[in-house]
Amino acid sequence: MQRALRLLEAVADHVDGAPAKQLAREAGLPLPTAYHLLRTLAHEGYLRREQGVFVLGEAAVRLAGTGARHHRRGMITDCLEQWRDAIGVPVYFALYRDGEIELVAVAEGPSSPAVEEWADFRDTGHAHALGQCLLSQLDEESRRDHLSRHPVEPLTPNSVRDRGLLLKRLAATERQRPVVEREEYAIGSVCAALPLRVGSTVATMAISLPVEEEHRLLPAVDQLRRAVGGLPTSLMFSISI
Repeated sequence: MQRALRLLEAVADHVDGAPAKQLAREAGLPLPTAYHLLRTLAHEGYLRREQGVFVLGEAAVRLAGTGARHHRRGMITDCLEQWRDAIGVPVYFALYRDGEIELVAVAEGPSSPAVEEWADFRDTGHAHALGQCLLSQLDEESRRDHLSRHPVEPLTPNSVRDRGLLLKRLAATERQRPVVEREEYAIGSVCAALPLRVGSTVATMAISLPVEEEHRLLPAVDQLRRAVGGLPTSLMFSISI
């Protein structure tokens, strides 16, 4: 395995590919061993042989992409944890991708527990601040398409009652203003979500608090807004997660 990885690393160092003899030398392998491993890696789709040189194959590209996504996800989680500690609230990051709500990461702790996902966030975007914030950033056609696949169903006595009311609320949402919901998804919790959009990426950062601490919600989301505004765009939105 280690020898195969050394060969893959050697190939990755050459954008236009490299011949087997050169790869064997750079990986520190006997040429017969290198030939055998190169053929195996090519058969498995990790390499391709083109005009006498080896280049990375689709399987290796997918593997590298997965590693990069995990790295970016880790960086986002690190940021959320810093904000959780600084503000004293659980912090969420979500985006809208391929027609669905995706909760990417949550930072919580013993003194700042997150809202329990008792109903799938993907199906209940109409009821929680994360979903409402994401939907508010979509165009009318995309909103209607989403709600046709995930119908509005009240989850608590405070939830929006039907699709028409929700669409009116979303259309009236002011740009760049936090979306706030009070016990619409979970009794006992209040939430606020900040809209984030770079290019075609629709995303949101959110916080939650017990309803008895509602007075802390807007000051906390203002702290989050300042923190997010100070981050490099490349960190938050080089997102092919």
